[in-house]
Amino acid sequence: MTSFLQFQLPDWFVAGGAAMWVLALMSVVGLATLIAKILQFARLRPVSSKKADALLESLERGRTPEESTPGNAPIDRVILTAWRNRGMTPASWEEDSLRRGREALEEMRGGLRALEVISALAPLVGLLGTVFGMIGAFQALESAGSQVDPSILSGGIWEALITTAAGLTVAIPALAAFHWADRTIELCREKLQDRLARLKVQLRGVADSAPAARHQAADEAPRRQAVAG
Repeated sequence: MTSFLQFQLPDWFVAGGAAMWVLALMSVVGLATLIAKILQFARLRPVSSKKADALLESLERGRTPEESTPGNAPIDRVILTAWRNRGMTPASWEEDSLRRGREALEEMRGGLRALEVISALAPLVGLLGTVFGMIGAFQALESAGSQVDPSILSGGIWEALITTAAGLTVAIPALAAFHWADRTIELCREKLQDRLARLKVQLRGVADSAPAARHQAADEAPRRQAVAG
């Protein structure tokens, strides 16, 4: 079995020992998670808010917004749903909007924990493999007795350091991918909070203007009757 692995795998991989297999598994999981996040973000477009901005622009200009489908973008979905639920009480509307916003953000956080764990554990696994490799190298040096060959020690050291290099190679891309995805979600959260605040202001203005309009209509009714009489 060992000879088969040595024939199929590179010598440096086999020299790394069991730690290399753990790091290889981590690299596969990290790569699969990164590809999944790229595809998910390409489908959802987390920082896109075209439909939400169009709705808010229409409200700010005093026009009636056109009905449109929310699409996949989280900001558009939350804002357009909040606009359709404007008939709810203010407290219920705010709680429902915040709940939908949290659900949209939590949906995009799937897989981030795996990237974070891999970026933290991969260097430690690599260091652990290096420590075991150094122990084996010094044991071989001790077994040599008085006939010490420097190549025994140097060969054992470079084989041991392979796992450290492999651990860093796995951890650095995983950490970069984690921060990229986390920052994208953070930008989505900031834009979502801004659009919800703007929509809340517009809905409050509409609610405040309705009683004034009714009061003005009630005042003008007797005047119309007097003119007609």
